[in-house]
Amino acid sequence: GTSAIKIALKALGVKPGHEVITQAFNFVATVEAIIEVGATPIICNVDDTLNMCEKDLKDKITKKTKVIIPVHMLGVSVDLTKILNIAKKNKIKVLEDNCEAVGAKYKRKYLGTLGDMGIFSFDFSKTITTGEGGAILTNNSKLDKYCREYHDHGHQNNKRYPRGRDTVGISGFNYRMTEMQAVVGKTQLTKLNYILKENKLRYQILEKSLDGVIKIRKIPKNSTSIYDTFIFTVKEKNKKKEVIEFLKKNIGTKNLHDAIKWHCAYFWKHMLTKKQIQNSIKTKNILEANIAIPILLKQSKKKYSEISKKLKKILLNNT
Repeated sequence: GTSAIKIALKALGVKPGHEVITQAFNFVATVEAIIEVGATPIICNVDDTLNMCEKDLKDKITKKTKVIIPVHMLGVSVDLTKILNIAKKNKIKVLEDNCEAVGAKYKRKYLGTLGDMGIFSFDFSKTITTGEGGAILTNNSKLDKYCREYHDHGHQNNKRYPRGRDTVGISGFNYRMTEMQAVVGKTQLTKLNYILKENKLRYQILEKSLDGVIKIRKIPKNSTSIYDTFIFTVKEKNKKKEVIEFLKKNIGTKNLHDAIKWHCAYFWKHMLTKKQIQNSIKTKNILEANIAIPILLKQSKKKYSEISKKLKKILLNNT
């Protein structure tokens, strides 16, 4: 997925001197890829969907903005209509980072297919996996051609020549997925609908039990989630601590709270300017009030029912 973002940015013509806007709730890889192509990462805050805030996005656009990277975090779509309209108005390209929402939809279309380009990740923690690996999606033949050549040392795979005498038009690098990984990926694709169905059943157990008891992450209109993670808000510190301690003993807390430093730009002082760190404070405060329960197929529906009942007692002080 990381390599896919870098290759896609290069295909979109991003170079030193350009700015690329992405959101503060993210994985560190997106910002790393922007830096790898020599561009300047600009950080935009999130709203109550925990994805890109279109109001903050408008304020971050300058004449140097080349690409916007909305990130569909933890299975839920960015409100794409708003983001795409802003990009179109300002003649800026959109690269969808869909590493964490493979199979999710917006207006009945798969995420990763609505922007100029989209990327997927297939590492071991994703919805479907090849161990390590990713994919790039685009309907633009020129972008497709560049990506295919760049990720394979510039090879054009000219059918008139054997590989040893292949033609070349650009310098490239080696970002190829292995054949064995690709075979695993094709098999995993056949399981995707089953995985999404089972995810939803587990998510709905938590949702049904806790709706009205706590504030649950808002899902944008027209968005079909993959139900990868159940996220809810607990602002009271002692209550939050009690909830986290319970979850850590039973199922874990995924990105929030245990891996927040790798998923919030506020903590990336090693590669962002003070201004961009400052831009991330609002998102940090939002994220620190939220807790994420991973949806895992290896955990039974009965297990999620037990967790939801105990959580409800903790949250209502009936311990």
